Amino acid sequence: MRKSIITRNTQETNIELELNIDGRGKTDIETGIGFLDHMLTLFAFHGKFDLKVKCEGDLKVDTHHTSEDIGIALGQAFKEALGSKKGIERYGYMYLPMDEALARVVVDFSGRPCLVYHVELNRNQLGEMATEDFKEFFRGFVNNSLSTLHIELLYGENDHHKIEAVFKGFGRALRKAAEITSDTLQTTKGVL
Repeated sequence: MRKSIITRNTQETNIELELNIDGRGKTDIETGIGFLDHMLTLFAFHGKFDLKVKCEGDLKVDTHHTSEDIGIALGQAFKEALGSKKGIERYGYMYLPMDEALARVVVDFSGRPCLVYHVELNRNQLGEMATEDFKEFFRGFVNNSLSTLHIELLYGENDHHKIEAVFKGFGRALRKAAEITSDTLQTTKGVL
């Protein structure tokens, strides 16, 4: 089993995160942000990752630090759980519809952090979460998992549907990229 436990304590957040890449989609998530809990639950279910997240953040300020730091911890967890990355597929992608919305998510566990994020939302908040903080979550993930991640919302009307398509697609793309499909490292350079 490819597992990791990450503890991140700062003056802004205290996070305990447990990840099992080869799980069954079981979750226990309490971030203090109901909408983020919902998105992480969908992400883990569709990725078939067992994910436990407990976070106490400075939500009296706003949702920025909590969202970003959970992305950082999740990225660290994937980096640790994947280890040398030997045998993983490396690349994963998903087109995911959610009613009228369609998202495309493509990932490469390349060892090079890069985020391309083309998601336009109409509302400033979903539940108590600032919609601009979704990008900060994904940036934190990319920079700490050392992955390349392209997220594009191709179209949609309802902001809840749009970001739900993104998170479900994110889970399914990561599941494909993390799948063990060989006994070699998927690069000609010899290292990822």
